[in-house]
Amino acid sequence: MAKGLTRRQEAILRFVNDYIQREGYPPSIREIGAGFDIGSLRGVTVHLDALEKKGYITRANTPRSIKITHPAYGNASNVAMLPLIGTIAAGIPILADEQIEDLIPVPAEMVRNMEGAFLLRVRGDSMSGEGIMPRDLVVIKPQITASNGELVAVMLGDEATVKRIRYEPKGTFLMPSNPAYSPIEIKREDAQIIGRVVGLIRDYAGMAF
Repeated sequence: MAKGLTRRQEAILRFVNDYIQREGYPPSIREIGAGFDIGSLRGVTVHLDALEKKGYITRANTPRSIKITHPAYGNASNVAMLPLIGTIAAGIPILADEQIEDLIPVPAEMVRNMEGAFLLRVRGDSMSGEGIMPRDLVVIKPQITASNGELVAVMLGDEATVKRIRYEPKGTFLMPSNPAYSPIEIKREDAQIIGRVVGLIRDYAGMAF
């Protein structure tokens, strides 16, 4: 038995560890309850609170946020749960609760040392020349500046677009990679760089997200 844990706490910890290893992301509270025939969510959270207090896990106030932190289970938390941003409303912070559509597991190494990373769903085929297709999810590292030629996410009003940024003497342009689309000149007051694209996730079956 792990030091300082009851038999039930250790069993739940192992359940969480095995689930992460098998699925690549943490179980929900309901799934833990079903696994141990615990009828109430509170019955599960009591055990999770104890595991957190004893230093075996950490949790956030979001779904599937359990992370195993104890050294004995050091390889278990190999994913990070990133928020998928839905409609972006002007004047509301990017990661405000009302703008988070879902939490999606991504490889932890993809966002290592990257505070505040988030996901955007690609709409349209303007970047198909770079292999970025409709419904792909792009991983965004938050930043408000970008170097020439970087692939960035930019707010234009209340719409987010993904393009390569190009600085020229005559102005700043967002460059598509599909010849059917024209460059967009950034000269609007409501245009703002919100991050740099650092990764891409694709669901070939169109069912996961």
